[in-house]
Amino acid sequence: MRADARRNYDRIVAAAGTVIAEHGAEASLEQIARHAGVGSATLHRHFPTRRALLETVFKGRVEALCAKAEDLLPDPDPAAALISWLRAVGAHAVANRGLGAALMQGAPGGDPSLGTTCHTMIIDAGDALLARARQAGTVRPEVTTTHLLKLVSAIALATEREPDGPAEADRLLTLAVDGVRSH
Repeated sequence: MRADARRNYDRIVAAAGTVIAEHGAEASLEQIARHAGVGSATLHRHFPTRRALLETVFKGRVEALCAKAEDLLPDPDPAAALISWLRAVGAHAVANRGLGAALMQGAPGGDPSLGTTCHTMIIDAGDALLARARQAGTVRPEVTTTHLLKLVSAIALATEREPDGPAEADRLLTLAVDGVRSH
């Protein structure tokens, strides 16, 4: 890809992420193109379908979330690392605003393995952090990564429409994490 085409591609993906976080997965492609500073034709050259753009944004966010987990693995406080990652998962859930659900609707032309692949990536990332926290004795033994992800997702869903949503989600996550810790 030429340098200018790569810049446009990156700008479109970044703009899509921002617009989706503000307006949800049904955000207008025209609005995304305007926000990226490109024309509609340029957007469609890179992403021939809405789904292709949504998949790119979603996969990029999942990869960033997994990279965050990897960065946190060497933290000397495994419980703090896990909690920090869970906060990132919460921010991920809030920023997606219906993106995952829109992709799971099975529209034609999409990557049918995307949901499974991304889910596996997130579980693996969480499992590594959870295993370290368990080894340190700071997390109850019956807690699983799936439990934690459901908890964070529920908190994000419950607070997404509140004016103080991200702060409220953070407060609720703090309360919930106290129940996850080993005493």
